[in-house]
Amino acid sequence: MNRLQLAGLCLALMLSLFARPASAATTCTGTMTNLNFAPMTGGVIDATASFSVTCSTFGLAVLGNAKVNMCVSIRSGTDGGSTLNPRRLINTFNDPMNMQLYTDAARSAIWGSRGNATVPNPLLLQFNYSVPVLGGNQTLNATLYGRIPAQTGLNAGTYINRFTAAADTLIEFRYDESIIGGATMPTSCTSGGSGGTSSQFPFTVNGSVPDSCTLTPKPVPNMAFGNVPGPITSNLDQTTSIGLVCSGRTAWQIGLNNGLYASGATRRMRNGAGQFVVYELYRNSPRTLRWGNTLGSDTLTGTGTGTSQSLPVYGRVGAQAPSIGSYSDTITVTVTY
Repeated sequence: MNRLQLAGLCLALMLSLFARPASAATTCTGTMTNLNFAPMTGGVIDATASFSVTCSTFGLAVLGNAKVNMCVSIRSGTDGGSTLNPRRLINTFNDPMNMQLYTDAARSAIWGSRGNATVPNPLLLQFNYSVPVLGGNQTLNATLYGRIPAQTGLNAGTYINRFTAAADTLIEFRYDESIIGGATMPTSCTSGGSGGTSSQFPFTVNGSVPDSCTLTPKPVPNMAFGNVPGPITSNLDQTTSIGLVCSGRTAWQIGLNNGLYASGATRRMRNGAGQFVVYELYRNSPRTLRWGNTLGSDTLTGTGTGTSQSLPVYGRVGAQAPSIGSYSDTITVTVTY
């Protein structure tokens, strides 16, 4: 073989190389920021998170482009539900808090999952971008709109739903690529085009219910011992009740101070002439447990239920011979939680 023939062979090989069809690969990956709700205090709470997804095509192309048809699904997460309506947050005691995720600011379109029987409403996205010689990409952004509706009887604590398992979030897409000219948009996120695959975008939803307590009614109803026609010869017993509403699982203590006219730890009522009647307040009906104001010692303790609790106050005026008059005292109720 002479030198001229060798050169011709090399030229044929080079032409064959450049005539080979270009190849490319399209991938799509997404991220979602965590959705963090403000503490739940009884009304509706709204929050948002940011979703971003990028599709990239790499490979040799000349004036080409790519088109991607995508479905973005969010399932139930770790809340244990399956219908997606409502979704829930769960605390460490598995107490539920209703919440929902939406694709629109009006919070009318639930962000669901393709194929779900109740909410088959994934976010739908379409990409159309050029793919020059070194590859191309496009990023689309969306907002996740969250809402915790008004609800009562919630227990205090930190609530969470983790959308972190492979089955909780899903990006499904089909793509079509062109070497020169325009690609064709695939029929759906699962059919058409020249290829497709899937990926996930883990995120977490966080909420909380703070410890809270409210006296109802406020002020506490008075305790009246009535009229006595002369010396007090036997115990006078009366009761009143403190109404309390605390968020569920909130530990509380209620203390009663010694009033305005106490002598040391002895409670006293006073009349307009500056004379006194001794009395006492108790936490139990036998009137053996004095009700004081020292935390962890002589206060009344309990745990909130999320509903109204009625807590009796037991009063007693012992035998004594006070002067004629109208006697009263003012007690301050302190709730610590």
